[in-house]
Amino acid sequence: MNNDILEGNWKELKGKAQQKWGKLTDGDLDQIEGRRTELVGKIQKAYGKSKEQAEKEVDELMKN
Repeated sequence: MNNDILEGNWKELKGKAQQKWGKLTDGDLDQIEGRRTELVGKIQKAYGKSKEQAEKEVDELMKN
């Protein structure tokens, strides 16, 4: 999924991300600022997921 889309819609997607990945704090999400690689990395670290699984979940969030 295009990184520009995530950055452009970050304010809308931030709330959905908070619901989906509750372990990510507001500070984490503010720091990410819509950068896909940052979000994937935070998900990997917080949930112990593989990079591929985290990327898949981010793509699913963006589709919805």
